[in-house]
Amino acid sequence: MNAVAEQHSPFFVRGAGLFDRIDYRIIETAEDKDRIYALRYRGYLHGGMISPSESQRVTDRYDDAPNAWTFGVYVDGELCSSLRLHVLTPECRMSYTTEVFGDVLHPRLDRGEVFIDPARFVADPDKAKRFPELPYLTLRLAYLACERFNAHTGLAIVRTGHQAFYRRVFLHEPITPPRSYPNLLKEVVLMASDFRSLREKVLARFPIMRSSAFERRMLFERPGVRQVPKLVPMTERSPMIARG
Repeated sequence: MNAVAEQHSPFFVRGAGLFDRIDYRIIETAEDKDRIYALRYRGYLHGGMISPSESQRVTDRYDDAPNAWTFGVYVDGELCSSLRLHVLTPECRMSYTTEVFGDVLHPRLDRGEVFIDPARFVADPDKAKRFPELPYLTLRLAYLACERFNAHTGLAIVRTGHQAFYRRVFLHEPITPPRSYPNLLKEVVLMASDFRSLREKVLARFPIMRSSAFERRMLFERPGVRQVPKLVPMTERSPMIARG
């Protein structure tokens, strides 16, 4: 399917309609965090990624890292999916990704690169059946973060069987062989793409990834949201701003 045909397929027309019903919310309160941790448990257990646990929650020490944002994605007010984003800079490198793939990432961070590291992506198993567009609309947050923070590279921690989606949408390629990941039953690979050189190609194929500077500010600079140390947002560094 070529890019023009893909943009006008029934799937993407429906996805554009669902976009108007989506609400991205930064997760800050203890009550909202607990809902996200319970959602992770249901989603990961359904996908065979974890074993049953008495707590029926999935959380880790990086949920409250100073360079992390956790979002809930709501459709018509219902929590449907979630994503945690880490902004990795030479000054702030905290994430499971740098822990597991540090041999690959630390040398590049030493050279001054900035990465957007999406993790803990999960969708409610029942709602995912109703809304097959959820992966696109949830992972869109990572693309907005790349734009907002002028990232060099977008990352993805991906199960080996799910690589095709990331290749097709974000033009990611695997940069490591499969590795074990803390507390997961299945191995993952680290995928990446050069955001700056591939940005226009991705936006041409998937216009839903576009955003305005206003939307990015609202998502990443709300009062109370932690700010990444020593990182100047893209809108102050570069004229490359998505058409809103």
